[in-house]
Formats: sequence, structure tokens, C-alpha cells
Amino acid sequence: MLASLSVSNIVLIEQLTLDFEPGLTVLTGETGAGKSILLDALGLALGSRANFGLIRQGSQSAQVSALFQISRSSPVWAVLEDTGITPEDQLILRRRLKADGKSTASINDVPVSVGLLRQVGDLLVEIQGQFEGRGLLDTSTHIALLDRAAGHHELLSELTQSWHRWAESRQALEQARQQLSDAKAEEDWLRDAVQSLDHLAPQTGEEASLLTERTRLANISKIGESMAVGENALFGDTGAQNALGMAVTAFEKAAELAGGPLDEALSALQRAEAELAEAGSLINAASNSLEADPRQLEQLDDRLHALRQQARKHNCDTDALPQIHQTLAARLAGIEDQSGQIGAMQDAAAQWKERYQDLATAVEAGRRSAAQQLDAAVAAELAPLKLEGAIFNTVITPLDESQWGPKGTSTVRFEASTNKGMAAGPIDRIASGGELARFLLALKVVLEASNDPRSLIFDEVDSGVGGAVAAAVGERLARLGESVQTLVITHSPQVAAKGQHHLRIYKTASDDTVISGTEVLGDAERTEEIARMLAGETITAEARAAATALREG
Repeated sequence: MLASLSVSNIVLIEQLTLDFEPGLTVLTGETGAGKSILLDALGLALGSRANFGLIRQGSQSAQVSALFQISRSSPVWAVLEDTGITPEDQLILRRRLKADGKSTASINDVPVSVGLLRQVGDLLVEIQGQFEGRGLLDTSTHIALLDRAAGHHELLSELTQSWHRWAESRQALEQARQQLSDAKAEEDWLRDAVQSLDHLAPQTGEEASLLTERTRLANISKIGESMAVGENALFGDTGAQNALGMAVTAFEKAAELAGGPLDEALSALQRAEAELAEAGSLINAASNSLEADPRQLEQLDDRLHALRQQARKHNCDTDALPQIHQTLAARLAGIEDQSGQIGAMQDAAAQWKERYQDLATAVEAGRRSAAQQLDAAVAAELAPLKLEGAIFNTVITPLDESQWGPKGTSTVRFEASTNKGMAAGPIDRIASGGELARFLLALKVVLEASNDPRSLIFDEVDSGVGGAVAAAVGERLARLGESVQTLVITHSPQVAAKGQHHLRIYKTASDDTVISGTEVLGDAERTEEIARMLAGETITAEARAAATALREG
């Protein structure tokens, strides 16, 4: 609900704050007093296109703030979910225009784009009249109004969910197909790469091991020469082994004669003799292993070359080749697996499409049934609103599959003819502003049980009508006011008399300026204002009596 509107430096308005109540509020005043300015100001707060000509002459900026009381379950909060604005019991939409051509917008003092401001504003207020393509002029609202009449909210929710699931499954299928296509394009390369690595069978750390072996083989002669010198020193005729043997024999004889003092020394020499003998065996074995095959070094170089060639091919070091081998083999195997996955994904997409089409068919059936009832109900409301020659039709048109969406497989547009013999056409092109407002009034009266949370504002709904027709308009506005906050700018005393609340807009002139203001009217002031609307500048007793009769009627 719109709770208040604060305006500063907008055309005739220097500073103004209006408080609004639930029910039907009427705004009246003389022509030029500023009623349309208030609507323009509210439009700015709701995200309308910036009109810098609205800035009051001599001011550097203008500002409008609209305060709304809303529930924390309002759909507005879903729209604001990603802005950091936390749910509260009220929402302040603020717009500021600067004389330098800059415009800013905020919601609860958090800066937002004008587009988001408008999106939120459209959820809070519905304006019908000469107003920037909102209301019935916005054809995108027609399908929502028809769905409201059909009352199939759960079915619509299922339809939207199935559309998104179908869209997601189609996207996943397309991605999988692209991935398979990319994989197929490199399948021959993959197969060749995997076969090469299968044949090579690289091992982590293999290059380092091969290099060590290569160093050994390359220096086999030097190693043999050094070992020969060492063997001769140890085991030759004058080598260490013979000398140690002679020493052990001598100390054995001495130990027999000396008793205990040489026993430990003799034991150590005997161990050294045994260790030397073991070393001889090991040296002999090593010598045998160093007898290299002349082709072994060539084979080793070939292996190193093959490893390094594969590493260059895959832009890695040789230790990474085993992991790359596994990865490429998995990718190659995945090509066959993907083909099976794509089949399953195709089945899933087909199932979601079938589900979506079934729901869309059910939704369209509900819309066609509701359209017949809606057309008949609106037609019954048109004659009392001085649209007795008018025709109202709800046109449901199937869409091409490429145009299907979360709202279904058809589009909805209201068409009208305002005079007998005139062909029906799009309502936003056929009807004038006042006629559009009355068409919307008829729709809203028919749909008043729809629990639409938006406030309704009617501008010029009584344009060109009077008497019984204006009274019919007032009665319907009063009915709407019982279920939804309704504001109407009116020149009709019959409409003004039906308001629960009455605001009078006036202007005062001084030597150098004109200022527009607003006052809340009590009972006596309301009767006087309605009498002025009936009689003009000179209010007669008869006009006051007629005003009283209208209010009591």
C-alpha cells in the first residue's frame, strides 16, 4: 500500500508530503492546480523516464520519495534478493533529478538502477490513464490479467518449472553434443597418442634412472681400469690379502705364547681377514656385471630419445607422461561413454518437453475458458460505463516453438472496438486514455477477488462522462476500494462523492511564483468541494444540497 508521497521542487510544488489511507481516495482540484504534476512525480518514484523539465524553475534538483507498507512475503523481495536490501515492513522508493541532467534512484537508501526501480514500482502500483505505456497500454500485462481470471496459479507454477527444467536439459544436451563433437574431432589424434604411450609405457622417475645407467655404461672402461688397480692392491701377490694372512699367522703364534693380552687384537685381525675375503667376492661379482653388451648403450639412448620426444609432444617433463597417458586414455574411453550419455540426455529433454507441452495445453485450455467468461463479464460492465457500443475480446494466439517460454505456448492480447461497426483492434491502439481507464476499471471490478496486492491509480477514468455514467464509475471505484487501495484523480462530483478519503489540490499565487498544495478534507470541506465541482465558482445552496445527496446516495 502507498503510505505517503514526498515531493520537493517539482514544477509548481515546492515542498509537499501526502499521507494515504486504504480504500478509495479521490483527488480533486481546479484545472491546472497540479493534479497531473502529482501523478508525474509519483511516476518518477516508480521508475518512469526522467523528465528534467519537471525541475522547479530556479532549483538545482528535484526529489520524490514514495513510502510503501508491504508484507515480508511480497514478491518485491524476490526481485530485490541480490541487491543487499533486506526485507522490512516498508519500502522507500526515491528518485532525484539534477539540473545538470543526472538522475539517481534508490530503494531503502540503497542506490539502484532506474530499470530495477521501475520493475519494483510495477509490482507496487498499477496506473491507468495517459501514462507512459503502463496499465492496459503495457500489453505484457494482458496475459497476467487473464491468468488471474483463470485462477490456475499452481498450474502456472508447474508450467514455469517444467519450462526451466526443459531449458536446462536442452542446454546440457547441447553442451554434451559440443563436447562430443570436439572429442570426435580429436579422436584420431587421441587414439594415436594413447597407442604411442601404451607402447612406450613410461614410468615416473625413469629418465633419471636411465641417465644414471647411461653414465655407468659410458664410463665402463675407466671403471674397469680402476677396479683392476684396486684388485691388484688387495689380492695381488704382494697385495693386502697376502700381507694380512701373514700377519694373522704371526699373531696366532704370538698369542699362544703371550696368553690373554693378544686375544682381542687377533680376533680383530681375523675379522678383517674375513671381511676382506667377502669384499673380494663382491668385487668379483661387480666385475662380472660390468661386462656390458655393446648394444645396451644404444638401446638406452633410444629409450631416452623416445621418452623425451613424447614429453615434447605433450609439452611436459618425462615424469608427467604416465599421468598424461591415463588422462588421454580416459578421454578416449569417454568418447564412447558420451554417446551413451547423450542418448539418456535426449530422452530426459524429450520427457521434459512432453511434460511442458502437456502443462501448456492445460494452461491454454484454462485461458480459453477464462477468456470466454472474462469477455462476457467485462461486456456486462461496459454499458454502465458509457461504453455500450464497445466490444472487448481476449485474443489467444499460438506461438511458434522458437517463441515458447515459461508462460506457455501462446500469447494473450486484449482487443476492443469502442463503436458499433468498428473492427476490433489492439486495445492500446483503439481506445483513448479515458476509455482505457474505464476498460481497466471494468476488468478490475470483474477480477476484484484476485487479491492483487498492487495499489490502483486511475487518471481521467471519468473523462467525457457525467451523470449516471459517472455515478456508475464511482460505484465501481468504491467496490474496488473495499479490496485494494485505489486512488483516482477526478473532475466528476459523482466519483468524488464515493471516496472514503478526499484530497483537494490547490494553487496559490504570490508576486513572483505559483505554488501548488494539497489539503485533506473533512466532511464539511468535502461537501463544499463537491458542490464547487457541481456549480463552478459560485456555490449555491442547491449545489450544496446536491453534493450532500451525492455523498449520502
